[in-house]
Amino acid sequence: MHGFIVVDKPAGITSHDVVARVRRILKMKKVGHTGTLDPFATGVLPVAVGEGTKAIPFLDEGIKEYRAVMRLGVATDTDDVDGTIIAEHPLDGIDEAAIRGTLAAFIGVMAQIPPMFSALKRNGVPLYKLARKGEEVEREPRQVTLSSLVVDRIDLPLVAFTVRCSRGTYVRALARDLGDRLGCGAHLTELRRTASGPFTLEQARTLEQLAAEALSGPELVGIISLNAALAHLPHLELTTDGERRVRNGISPSADDLEEPLEHHAPGQRVVLVRGGALVAVAEEQAGMLLIMRGFQ
Repeated sequence: MHGFIVVDKPAGITSHDVVARVRRILKMKKVGHTGTLDPFATGVLPVAVGEGTKAIPFLDEGIKEYRAVMRLGVATDTDDVDGTIIAEHPLDGIDEAAIRGTLAAFIGVMAQIPPMFSALKRNGVPLYKLARKGEEVEREPRQVTLSSLVVDRIDLPLVAFTVRCSRGTYVRALARDLGDRLGCGAHLTELRRTASGPFTLEQARTLEQLAAEALSGPELVGIISLNAALAHLPHLELTTDGERRVRNGISPSADDLEEPLEHHAPGQRVVLVRGGALVAVAEEQAGMLLIMRGFQ
C-alpha cells in the first residue's frame, strides 16, 4: 500500500496523533503527514503511507484553503480558543462595512509575524515551549500571500470567513492581525482546512471510516496513488532497460526514454514511470536527468 490518504482530522488531537492512529489501523510503519494542523483545527490532513513518505518533498501544496470563525473583542495568548484571554475590548463602532473593508485590505502579499505558540524553533527550541514558560522572543516576519479572503457570515462578535493562502500562513495570526486592525482584538474559535494543494475535503475520510475500510479489506482503503499526487510534474516513460538502470541508481540517458526528452527549465523535476508505476523523481540539469529519489 503506497500513496496518500486524506484524513478528516478531528478536533482535540495532534497531527502526530493522527499518524499514530493510521499506523495502527493499517498496521504499517512507514506513515507520515505532510504538514501539521493545530490540535483545535479540523479537516484535510494528507497522510503518506509506504513509498508515499518518499514523495512528500515533491508535492505541490503551495496553496491551502481554510474555513474559519473568529471572535472579535477578545484576544488570547495562542490566538485561538485554546489559549488564555489576555485582552478584551468593546466592539463600539465596528459594523459589517468596517469588517468587510478590513478583510479586503489583507488580500495580496503581506508580512506576517508567526505566533509564539508555534512549532517554529529558536536555537533548536520550539517557540511554544518558550511561550509556555512565559517567554516571548522576537520573530522575523514571513512573507505570505492571501489570494482570496471572503466573508461567509457576520454574527457579532463572530465572523466566519474562507481564505485561500500560501503555505506557511498562520490563520490564527491572520485573525490576530485582523482584530488589531479593527482595534478590538480577535482570536479563532474554529478552523477547518478544506484543501491542501491537490488534496481536498471531498477526498477525506474520518479515522473511523478508515478503520472500517481497512477491516473490510486493504483494497477498499481509498489511496491516492503516487502518480496522481505528483500529477503536477511532467511524466516520462522509461524503456525496459531504462527502468532497470534507474532502479539500479543510474541516471537515465536519452536512450532510456520511450520518447525524446523535451528540454525544460533547469531544475525542472520530472516523474519517471514504467507501465504506470512510479520509478523515480529526477531533476533536469544541463539537458540531463539526475535522479533525486527512487521508488520501489
